Formats: sequence, C-alpha cells, structure tokens
Amino acid sequence: MALMQRLRRLIHRPTSASSVGARHPSPSAPRRGDTIHEDALRAQLADDPNNIEAFTALADMVRRHAAEGHGEQDPLRDTEDELTAAEMRSQAADLAVWSLAEEIGGNPRGWYPLLELGRLSLAEDPEGAVRRFTTAAERDPDGRALAEALAILRGAGMPVEALGLGVGHWRVREHTPEVCQHLVRAALEADRPFEAKQHLRALDMHPDRPAAARLKAELEQEIAASERRAAGT
Repeated sequence: MALMQRLRRLIHRPTSASSVGARHPSPSAPRRGDTIHEDALRAQLADDPNNIEAFTALADMVRRHAAEGHGEQDPLRDTEDELTAAEMRSQAADLAVWSLAEEIGGNPRGWYPLLELGRLSLAEDPEGAVRRFTTAAERDPDGRALAEALAILRGAGMPVEALGLGVGHWRVREHTPEVCQHLVRAALEADRPFEAKQHLRALDMHPDRPAAARLKAELEQEIAASERRAAGT
C-alpha cells in the first residue's frame, strides 16, 4: 500500500539533530500567531526533546496544519481513489506528526519522540516499533520511557513483547516502580503468574520503599485475583 511505503521511507530516512529547533514551512501557511507559537515550542524542544507538553502542543499544531493544507502537496494523493477525504486528512496529519517525531527524535537525548514513532508504527511494523521503544528505553535513565513503552505494548495486546522489552532493560534500583507494575500485569496477561511473582519480588530492591510497598500490596491482590480466576473460583 502506498501509505505504508511512505511510512517506511520516513522510518528509515536519516535524520540530523542539527535541524531540531528550526521551524519548517507549513503547507497551510499558518497565521503569524501560529508561527510564533510554533517557533517557541520548537525552541523548548531543542532544549528538552522530552518536554511532553511542548511536543504534544506542537504535534497538535502540525497535525491541524497538515489536515487543513491537504491538497496539491499531499504525500498521500496517490491513494485518493482508495481513501475518503476525511481518511486522507487523518493520514496526512499522522505523517506530519511522524515527520516531527523523527526530527525531534534526532536529538540523542530524545526518548519521547521515539515513543510516538513506535506508537504510530506499531500496527504495521511491530518489530520496528519495538526497536524504537528499545532505543527510547536506553536513552532514559529513569525508566519513564520504558514504562510508557510497556504500557503501549500492553494496550496493543502484546504482553509477551512487553515482557521481552522490560526484562531486558529493567533496572529495579534506578527505574520508576511503574516499570514493575507493567511487567507484573504483562506477565498476568500472558498467563505467566509465576513470572509475575518473580517481578514482584524484585521490587523489594527498589530504594523508594514506601512507594514500592504500596505498589506491591496492589499487585499482590491482582496476582491473587488472577490465580482465583484461573482456578475457576
């Protein structure tokens, strides 16, 4: 399908971090107020490529501009016979966000844009999405990227893939306890209660003992409930 060929070209296109922070012309010629706002958001992301609020705001902006400016320069126009106008606007908007995420993700400190790329590519390219999640997890020493990647995989019905990613990258003493939460739940969703208990025991090593204890009590109840369901009681 032409759309997926375009997406794959975007996936493999080399990106230079030097372009981060530079505003690119919008196909819909945004108003001056939008241009100023876009420049400000890009400047914030140049300083911190993981500024989720700034990225979300800029993604909403480029998505709107792409949908409004859909027409002669539309990268999806060769699919016009297959897609409705609304679908094409949506696809064009997704591509605009994809391009933005690739641009900001060119910053070697950027992990959040890689999560967005993984989220966008998960349905059509799950292996590529997991690679992006892996890179994002490796870039974030606090485990926030790993926790979010696990949440995305679980939400897509891919608990086994979540376990593979989490087990290979979880550092219990350094990462947020939320990583353990997703690992335990992924193990339960994959019908691996023994593995869920192993991950829960590892939580005892977390330095934030109060937070770990609260989470452990909650997850113990979920494991027990899962075992009761499995036993038919």
